[in-house]
Amino acid sequence: MAPGVTVYSTPLCIPCEELKRHLTTHGIAFTLVDLLIDEEAADMLEEAGIITAPAIAIDGELIEGFDVERVNALLGL
Repeated sequence: MAPGVTVYSTPLCIPCEELKRHLTTHGIAFTLVDLLIDEEAADMLEEAGIITAPAIAIDGELIEGFDVERVNALLGL
């Protein structure tokens, strides 16, 4: 079964675009959350100690930034 993946992003964020491109290249479906629009999501990340974009949740595990090795490991890539 494919993992649940959510990308928390902001507009004009180069690392955010790199993360989304990486997931798309590998055929990983994801839900996109714009942190400038979704204040609830922004507050949730802040409470988790994440203050920069992008962030990614893979099966509920939050990762700050685009750590390609960790993302790949959690996705089995």
